[in-house]
This record gives sequence, C-alpha cells and structure tokens, in this order.
Amino acid sequence: MRRIDELHLDYPFAGSRMLQGLLKAEGHCVGRRHVATLMRKMGIEALYRRPNTSKPAPGHKIYPYLLRNFPVTRPNQVWAMDITYIPMARGFVYLAAVVDWFSRRVLSWRLSITLETAFCVETVEEALARYGKPDIFNTDQGSQFTSIDFIKMLKEAEIAISMDGKGAWRDNVFIERLCRTIKYEEVYLHAYASVPEARAALARYLTFYNAKRPHSSLDWLTPDQAYFNASQPISLAA
Repeated sequence: MRRIDELHLDYPFAGSRMLQGLLKAEGHCVGRRHVATLMRKMGIEALYRRPNTSKPAPGHKIYPYLLRNFPVTRPNQVWAMDITYIPMARGFVYLAAVVDWFSRRVLSWRLSITLETAFCVETVEEALARYGKPDIFNTDQGSQFTSIDFIKMLKEAEIAISMDGKGAWRDNVFIERLCRTIKYEEVYLHAYASVPEARAALARYLTFYNAKRPHSSLDWLTPDQAYFNASQPISLAA
C-alpha cells in the first residue's frame, strides 16, 4: 500500500492496470484486482492524489470553482483544504489540513482513523478560531466537503465556497503540493508505530514547514514570514 501511494503521487493518472504493471516491473507479484482493492481501501483513484473524497454523496450540492485566473495577493484571502492517506508501520490514518493559499501556511490539521465529516469540521473550526476567516474556501467535491454540516459551517461564517472541477486535481494544486511534500520529506522516511507517534512526528514536521522551510515561490520566505509579514503582496494567480 505504501508503494502504491508513492507511485500514485508520481503518476496520479495511473489506474489499477498501470499501477500493477509498475509494481510487477519492480518485482512485486500482485494481481490487478488486488491493486484495485488496495486502492479502494486507501481511498485513491486515477487522476486524484487524495483519499476517496472526489465523489459527493447523493443529494449534496456542488459549488462552482471560483479561483480560475483569480489573483491571490494577501493572507486570508483564500484557504484550501484536503485529506491525504498517511501510511504507518501497520495500518494507516488520514490527515486533513487547512492551508492559506497565499502563504502556503498550514493553519490547522487533524489525524483520523476514518473519513468522517466531523474531523474535517473540527479542523476548519480551529483555523477559524485562531486566524479569523478567509474570503473564499476551496476544496474538492468530496462527500465530507459537500456534507450538510461542512457547508453549514462555511455559510454561517459568510465564506464564499469554491470546489474543484470534477477530476481536476490541479484546481487545488497548492495543497496537493503540500501533501506531496509532507509525504516525501517526512512520512516516507519513517514507519510510525502508532497514531500518537504519527501525530507527534507530523506536529514536529509541520512546525518546521511553517517556521523554517523556505519556498522559492515565496521569494524564499517561510510560510510564517509570508503569512504574518505580508507587507508587499506577491501575486499568485490561482
């Protein structure tokens, strides 16, 4: 499952057939059906580098994508959220994170052993309590993000709702890059023995990510510097 996840990050367009071929080329004896079963268990599918949040539940409203060619010039203008699979030595958990689009700063995050809506709502509520609110909140079309409770929270806060186009993971590219960075710089270098160990390790890494890791797209500022000291806006077309 971990290797499937690594290959999926590198080749998000690959379905079970292609992933089986890639695995067999590396010496793994595995059938296509088993690859498909593991992909479902992990919650990933071709063209998506995210857990099984791409399909809204029946009856859930889908909102339009508001950020195409939209200039993002300041902190708290646009926030984005996603969920990603985190492998451990045995089993796995899911990481939900809220990111400020302008600064790339991780504003809040949670780990969960399930994909229930509640942990997504709690993650956003923490960000709102600590940092105010954004003008626009962007997610994919997943069932957690189209749920009644999640939409109600954003509407009550008077936040404009934006959702990626179906199958268009590039619409949320900044947080997709964050998920990739977390996995290659932290998760894949370790085999967490427990959920508390995973939580502690991710807390250390995300503190480093916000406070010390410079970004070329931010003129080599850290996310903290870009978020808290944005005196001269950097234009980021969405």
